[in-house]
Amino acid sequence: MDPQQVFCPHLACMARGHVGQGNIRRHSRTAQRYRCTRCRKTFSARSGTVFYRSHTPAWLLTVVLALLAPGCPVAAIAAVFGIQPRTVRAGVAAAGTQAQARHEQLVAQPRDLVQVQADEIRVKTQGRVVWMARALMVRTRLWLGGVVGASRDRALIDKLARQLRACATRRPLLIAGDGVVTYGGALERAFRTAVLTGRRGAPRWRIWAELVIGQVIKQYARRRVVGVGHWIARGTAAAATALVKASAGGQVLNTAYIARRNATFRERLASLRRRGRSLARTTASLTAEMYLVGTVYNFCSPHASLRQTTGQDQTPAMAAGSSDHGWTMTELLEQRVPPARWHPPKQRGRPSAAQKRRIERWAA
Repeated sequence: MDPQQVFCPHLACMARGHVGQGNIRRHSRTAQRYRCTRCRKTFSARSGTVFYRSHTPAWLLTVVLALLAPGCPVAAIAAVFGIQPRTVRAGVAAAGTQAQARHEQLVAQPRDLVQVQADEIRVKTQGRVVWMARALMVRTRLWLGGVVGASRDRALIDKLARQLRACATRRPLLIAGDGVVTYGGALERAFRTAVLTGRRGAPRWRIWAELVIGQVIKQYARRRVVGVGHWIARGTAAAATALVKASAGGQVLNTAYIARRNATFRERLASLRRRGRSLARTTASLTAEMYLVGTVYNFCSPHASLRQTTGQDQTPAMAAGSSDHGWTMTELLEQRVPPARWHPPKQRGRPSAAQKRRIERWAA
């Protein structure tokens, strides 16, 4: 690996996250270690990846995670490769953390979403039931993120709404969900801006005028859907219909695309299957599995509905502009996410000339 393409991962270093600044030297070619001339600390080439401090061979861990992402059971992988199930789960936890970091870096960026669909899944765990809330961009089929909570309440929907706010620009936006009553208030709290008047006291908040909130309420009889109702919680029906058509999401308000994504997640995550025997252990492990499957879906899996007229396959990340090619599993696991840039500490008085040079070089 070229030292000019490596950054220092130590959070106490001013040069952390910077590439090509000449502060990285090769420390040991045999051990694959580098040294930062700024903080004078060494680090491994695997630091910040799934393979860091892993005793499992990199090729085996890559194969195991590549089989887990499409839904292969842990017991089957452990039996075939002769490894312990806890080793597989540890790899999933590390890969989930890596996938979540890549998701926050590349997907959780402002973009024109046009239409978003959100839904929740009831998940059985060992001894209790939890809820997984997720959202999808309809036009590009991009999975925007998800949260796991103990119940389907206001706190869960608030977290999902904040994730959607981080992905949205202030453009006309339709968010369609089911009949959960907390959606309207949670989205209005997330999609608002402060109105500064120059007076003392807390600012007033103004909800985005471009926001349209729709709900699709299904009516059941004997566990079967017998009717579907549409409710516009905010905005107008004409604006909702226009945004549905602009996102190529049909002709009327619906949640069909997120429902189809629910089926994909149930297929790839054994703990989500309705009549399966696999149970999620903890909410942390369920979150790691969710981000691993979601990131593989975004960056590694071509989508049939996104195929171009030239015949070229596209992943949801390619359609959304977050990537220019389809990733391999090795590429997803080996890429290192740079830490947040260094910020100078607050101090009294004017900074010294040396401090100004540090700020100009490392805080930019």
